[in-house]
Amino acid sequence: MDSINWGSALYQLVAFVALLLLLNKFALKPLMGIMEKREQLVNEQIDSAEKTRKEADAFINEQRKELEKARVEAQQIIEQAKKLSEQQAQDIIQQARENAERVKDSALAEIQREKEQAVASLREQVASLSVLIATKVIEKELDAKEQEKLVQEYLKEVGEEL
Repeated sequence: MDSINWGSALYQLVAFVALLLLLNKFALKPLMGIMEKREQLVNEQIDSAEKTRKEADAFINEQRKELEKARVEAQQIIEQAKKLSEQQAQDIIQQARENAERVKDSALAEIQREKEQAVASLREQVASLSVLIATKVIEKELDAKEQEKLVQEYLKEVGEEL
């Protein structure tokens, strides 16, 4: 038992090396190639995922900027609408004041015309009544010229009192 069978050991060693060479050529190299391809695929997927994540981050940032821009524009539109409504309210108030002033002026002018018509009518009536009264009082003692003078004086006095 102490002796080693060198022939058998050498044969087993040669068979083992031959087996290793065959395994290396037909099993390990294809297996290593598959592993390298798998590693490349995994790396490509990681790179692709990283690229997609960066694109998504960029898109999200762009969308945030667009959203902020839309908010600013919406705020500007609201401010413009407020200013426009305030201006329209001021315009409506101004128009209402102008219309009220025109109506007031028109009413005052109408009142003045009616007053003047009433005064003229009153003067005519007073003149007529004065002539009638004077005629009855004097009973035709005055001539037409003196009667006209008396009417004019009376009208003058009535006009000063009004």
